This record gives sequence, C-alpha cells and structure tokens, in this order.
Amino acid sequence: MESFARKNDSAVSPCLWVGTGLGMVLILSLNLPASDDLRQSEPVMVSPSGTVLTLKGAVLTFACLDCMGTLTHPPYEVWRDPHSADDGEKTRKRKLVMHSPSTSQDMGDHQFAVICSEKQAKVFSLPSQTCLYVHNITETSFLLRADVVTLCNSVCLACFCANGHIMTLSLPSLRPLLDINYLPVTDMRIARTFCFTNKGQALYLSSPTEIQRLTYSQEMCDNLQDMLGDLFTPVETPEAQNRGFLKGLFGGSGQAFDREELFGEATAGKASRSLAQHIPGSGGIEGVRGAAGGVIGDLTRARIALDERGQKLGELDERTASMMASAEAFSKHAHEV
Repeated sequence: MESFARKNDSAVSPCLWVGTGLGMVLILSLNLPASDDLRQSEPVMVSPSGTVLTLKGAVLTFACLDCMGTLTHPPYEVWRDPHSADDGEKTRKRKLVMHSPSTSQDMGDHQFAVICSEKQAKVFSLPSQTCLYVHNITETSFLLRADVVTLCNSVCLACFCANGHIMTLSLPSLRPLLDINYLPVTDMRIARTFCFTNKGQALYLSSPTEIQRLTYSQEMCDNLQDMLGDLFTPVETPEAQNRGFLKGLFGGSGQAFDREELFGEATAGKASRSLAQHIPGSGGIEGVRGAAGGVIGDLTRARIALDERGQKLGELDERTASMMASAEAFSKHAHEV
C-alpha cells in the first residue's frame, strides 16, 4: 500500500506490510525507479524500514484510511492493449490512479492503519505510529476471517469468528456495531472460503458446487428482491415426440407395456387368458380310467419300494449294534490281556 514507512517520513511511498503468525507486523520500503527507462534496467530495491508493530494472535488483514476516515485503495495503472493501432503514434506515460482525496501534506498524521489479528484489532496513526484504538474481539475463540468493507457510505471491520459469530466494528474508533450468532463452523470448507464483500454481504462455499450468500445489512434485505437474477429463460414446453421402435429398443430407458399390447392377442381377436376354454381330449371315459389306473400303479410301486428301503435300513441298524457290541467285548478282552 501507499503509506508512511517510518516515523519521520513526510510523504507516502510504496510499502509492503507483512504480518506473521505471532502477531508481529513489519513494514518494508519499496524503492521504484522513477522513469520507465530506468525501470527496464534497474531493479526494485526492498529494504526494511525498522518499523515493528505487535498484536495478539496471528495477523489476518491490513487496511489504510486517510485523514477523513475514507478507505484508501491501492493505486493501480489503467491497462492498455499493447497491440492497439494508436500506441505506435505516441508513447503513453505510465500514470498511477490514486483514490485518496486527502492530498495536503501539512497535516501531522495523514493516515490510519487498521490491523486485525485472530484475537484483537488495532488502529495506528501514521506516520507517528501511535496506537489510537484497541479492541479485544474474542478471548475464548479466534477469528477465521476479517475484512475492511464499505457499508452504508461508511467503512467498518467485518469479522467471522470460529464459534459462528459475525461481528462488525466501526472505523477508526473500533466501536462494536453488530454481534450475532450465525453458523458454528463444522466444516473446514466454510472456514477456508468465507469472505466479506462490500454493501454488507458475505459468501462461502456450502458444498463443492454451491455458494451460500448472506447479508447483515437491512438496506440489502430491503432491496434483495430487486437484485435477484434469473438463472434460466422461461420457454414453453415442446410437444412430446413420437417414440420410434429402434429408439425404444436401444435407448436403454425401459417402459412398462401391457402383455396384450406387446404380443397383440387382443388386437388379433383372441380371447383373454382370464377366460376358461374347453379343450376336448382323446379316448373319452375309458382313456381317463386308463390314465388313472396308470397313476395308481406308479404310486403302489413307489410305496413298495419305500417299505423295502425301510426294511433294509432296519437290518443295517441291527448289524451296526451287533458290531458295536463285538467291538466293546474285544476291547474288554484286550484290556485284560
């Protein structure tokens, strides 16, 4: 960001703010070549400024406010197509676009640095590096996400705690504005993807393919219906096409058909199977008696065979008992010997 790297600096300069997991903040000065020609040949010089700020817990986010409390966005360069036709006529100089409206250099402290960690938030005055406000956000839990966002033409610090609470703090005074229990973190996907956006909104991945959007602003809730979009264009349902035989045979989607419709018995004039039909037989009464006599003869032969089998099993049992008695006597005599 463009800020004051040291206490005795009179103008802002490009700086790199580094936050560690132990709550220390280091400011590194970036010395960039002034002209484009030198930028192509000379490197960027990075040097420590000696400024060290401390907080409780791992550092999560940084932000810079001007003297009026307006969020200072990082400067950017407008992108231009290098292959456009008008680039060959004249050489355009690089120009950084600044957002901060405060350009006076005669004020003592020109900026407010907002730093938030897992446990607390601090606001420092730059370039004096004086800590103006401190707020201990949580003691029993820790923050998963913290962002400096714009809300209702103002700036606030939005925080999402591991116990499911969403909290907002005013800037630069760090006065608590909102503390509500939203969703306890039971899935690490929520902790990794949760983020705050401007206008009082937040997003996170509720599943690998679904984005959950929420708001903590009443103004956003009032205008929500006007901002909802359509994911599809309504069209009339077309008429069902005639299903061909080959498509039904090789399509793979089975359908339920009636047996009469499949085999055509009803359309061919044949009677249904549910109706009784008389089928005359051959031989008359004598044939029926002969068939009955044959069945009785088969049953009689089967019964005789079963009786013979039972008799043979009885004889086998007697032989087995006799052998067991002989074996027991032999064992007794062998023991006596």
